[in-house]
Amino acid sequence: QMSANDCQDPPEYWTIHGLWPDKAEECNRTWHFNVSEIKDLMSDMRRYWPDVLHSSLNRTQFWKHEWDKHGTCAATLEVLNSQKKYFGKALELYQHVDLNNCLLKAGIKPSSSYYQMTAIKEALTRFYGVTPKIQCLPPEEGEKAQTIGQIEFCFTKELQLRNCTALKGESAPMQADLKLGTEELSVCSDTLPTYYPSQVQ
Repeated sequence: QMSANDCQDPPEYWTIHGLWPDKAEECNRTWHFNVSEIKDLMSDMRRYWPDVLHSSLNRTQFWKHEWDKHGTCAATLEVLNSQKKYFGKALELYQHVDLNNCLLKAGIKPSSSYYQMTAIKEALTRFYGVTPKIQCLPPEEGEKAQTIGQIEFCFTKELQLRNCTALKGESAPMQADLKLGTEELSVCSDTLPTYYPSQVQ
């Protein structure tokens, strides 16, 4: 919708945006992304972490961006201290969280009728035992419903799920980079009806 010229055949399932340390951006600018380091992960990367906005020939632009901005910071943890570990661990966490399956089991699936955000939140919290952060595109002019856009899970440094609420004395994670096209995702409103579209028109 936001980048109509480039977004061909968007996947009809939840994919990965990134694995982001809370407090850092672009930690080591000299550590350049090298796609050959993740060649073993390629089929999973293309499937679960696709770049739907840029139709560059090899579609590695998105991964490069995520590595430069977030991966080089995450690498302070031993379990994430190489490109292969960073991307491999993100894929592993994605499979472990299994959001696609969880939402289906909870009866939350793409639909032309609206959901209550509180019902979606409760289902996720019941399933995972932690509160994720759900982000939406606000209603467009003349519309009443927000559209679900991104579901963020938070982890401890040991990569265990935790609630996505800022801990005391912690600043909220930096969210400034979440611009998709000209629209911006923001934390969903609990009171607006929520649209979970099956096909992005």
